[in-house]
Amino acid sequence: MHKISTISVTGPDAFEFLQGQLTNDLKRLESEQEILAAWCSPKGRVIWFGTVVSIENGYGLSAPIETAEDIVKRLTMFRFRSKVEFDIADDGATADPAVLVEHGHPFVGAKQVEQFTPHMLNLDLLDAVSFDKGCYTGQEIVARTHYKGATKRRTLRFASETPVSVGDKISLGGRDIGEVLNVAGNDLLAVVPVDKAEEPLFVNGISLDKRELPYL
Repeated sequence: MHKISTISVTGPDAFEFLQGQLTNDLKRLESEQEILAAWCSPKGRVIWFGTVVSIENGYGLSAPIETAEDIVKRLTMFRFRSKVEFDIADDGATADPAVLVEHGHPFVGAKQVEQFTPHMLNLDLLDAVSFDKGCYTGQEIVARTHYKGATKRRTLRFASETPVSVGDKISLGGRDIGEVLNVAGNDLLAVVPVDKAEEPLFVNGISLDKRELPYL
């Protein structure tokens, strides 16, 4: 199980601050209990991905325990004069890797931070990116990728003959073309070129069998 903590972002400027950082539109929480969103670097690489809910005086973000402190440190660097406070709580929540992989829901742990764009992780397909909310950190690059249709790599689901590890390289004809993102037993998510998805792919000599995702 992945251990999950909650990052609380509270204060008078919580909405304006997060609205200028996250990929999704916080206004959706006026009518929805929970939304998915990501926080990207200025270069459009995903630092954090998870759920956002409204809490008293602000918002709660689900985050892997292993990255929560670093996320808060980095958010603090963007705070400037905004009146917001950050807090991390461990309420014992977990996420089932098997369920996440089955549903094509990427888990951005310490090894995945700043490695992929939202489109590579299918966050646009998971309704975690708003393309009409206005500016946020990394927005220009994310929008350019979307409107140019330049998404050459996607997160796809595969089954392996024997278990592989997160971060292992995926090869085609002896050349590395992708990377294992998340693993649950012999089931896995991997970021690979879309046009090579049906080719004979291997991880450390172990063959992969492509599986369906509910949103593709």
